Amino acid sequence: MEAKAAPTLVNADAEAFVAESLEDLVNCGIPFLLAGTYAVSAYTGISRPTKDLDIFCRAGDYARILAHFKAKGYEIEVEDDRWLGKVIKGKYFFDVIFAGSNGTMPIGDGWFESARQIEMNGHQVRIIAPTELIWSKCFVQLRHRYDGGDVVHVILRAHDQIDWERLLNHMEVHWEVLLVHLLNFRWIYPTERDKVPDWLLDELLDRLKAQRELPLPQMKVCRGRMFSRVDFEIDVKEWGFADVGGEGELREGAKEIPQGGSA
Repeated sequence: MEAKAAPTLVNADAEAFVAESLEDLVNCGIPFLLAGTYAVSAYTGISRPTKDLDIFCRAGDYARILAHFKAKGYEIEVEDDRWLGKVIKGKYFFDVIFAGSNGTMPIGDGWFESARQIEMNGHQVRIIAPTELIWSKCFVQLRHRYDGGDVVHVILRAHDQIDWERLLNHMEVHWEVLLVHLLNFRWIYPTERDKVPDWLLDELLDRLKAQRELPLPQMKVCRGRMFSRVDFEIDVKEWGFADVGGEGELREGAKEIPQGGSA
């Protein structure tokens, strides 16, 4: 595909770092996907400043990528063994991402099968598909960073390239998050509502209707920690809500469940 735009790098040193890093990535032969700001620019035509790359890979390959760059003289860092490593040279770095920070987004073969290719710095590189790009940004909702703008811009500019069935499958357990983003899109772009298929909105609204007829859950749960561990820390540590995993308190008035059994 032909990228609609590319981000601008903050200075010449950043440009040199990105060019050198990309050259080493291509030469190492380990599969990777270009994501982040570069993917948003490619699909939307929005060009904005950036200082680094976001590289996605399979979990089994992230250690190989870090080892390759360590052998080339770069500094490496495992920021979080659940999803993120870094390759660093001076004050510049790129992220090596192999899952979502909240555990919802393992990067597997399907990401590579649906990837596109663009030309960058004289190389043909694979770029994350718009379907997975939306998925990767749906849960980025922190006090200091919110990627909802990227989500709606990708829908607006690349709606005809989104595999909506696959996106729903990705978001199956967290379908409400997808519904919120779609409603956000409809509100922002009232004249573009037809960019989202009717069947998808009908399906999500039908799920909402069915859910509203259920009794309240017994366990108090705060899934806000999937957006931000910091912003919703008080809910888990002081207010008795269960984290994304683990036990919490029962809501007030809920029937006590015997340990090891069911109600």
